[in-house]
Amino acid sequence: MNLFRSALILLAAAATLGATKPALAPAPKANWTATVSRTPGDAHLLGNPAARVKLVEYVSYTCSHCADFEVQAGSEIAMGFIKPGTGSMEFRPFFRNQIDIAATLMAYCGAPSRFMGNHAALLRGQKGWLGPVTVGQQKRWESLGFAARMRAIASDLKLYDLFIRRGYNRTDLDICLANEGLARRISSENQTAESVMGIQGTPTFLLNERLIDAGDWRSLRPYLAAATR
Repeated sequence: MNLFRSALILLAAAATLGATKPALAPAPKANWTATVSRTPGDAHLLGNPAARVKLVEYVSYTCSHCADFEVQAGSEIAMGFIKPGTGSMEFRPFFRNQIDIAATLMAYCGAPSRFMGNHAALLRGQKGWLGPVTVGQQKRWESLGFAARMRAIASDLKLYDLFIRRGYNRTDLDICLANEGLARRISSENQTAESVMGIQGTPTFLLNERLIDAGDWRSLRPYLAAATR
């Protein structure tokens, strides 16, 4: 009997130990402000891909209003809209000229995780690199093939200097600037945006894929506030 009771006690103890499992640490929250992915349409998406509210900006790197928007809204959108995971923001380049093509190819250089820093550097530093273009420069650009033209634009406008300060080297930048296939795909997306959605200029915004009447941060803010309630 004593052996039987001892066996029962041992079994009960083993069951108790088996039932007591160490507490699991909570899963870390996603850092949505550092989550950047490339979309099938050759754009970049910042934030939660499954976010309930989806904001799209058509952006040109030679557009002064786009630069103003980045300065005024970039941090507020990141912390108040992207960080909670309820909103995402997609950046779709919109070419207005040859300079936009070169700047976009440089913004896209490297892994998607580098895009937001490149994007901000181009727009926030726009007044430093986007100077007057001479007639001679324009003629020289037009006489060159695609890759050489992109390199000439990057050189004349000191874009190489801007990106070398960001840790790039000239060889990698030249490879990115020669990506004519990407430039053609983005140009085709632009044509679709114009003909199907009526996109005419920058910055233009879509909210949950609907064109909205907002062209700056002041007019966009109420739309976001209503959508995220």
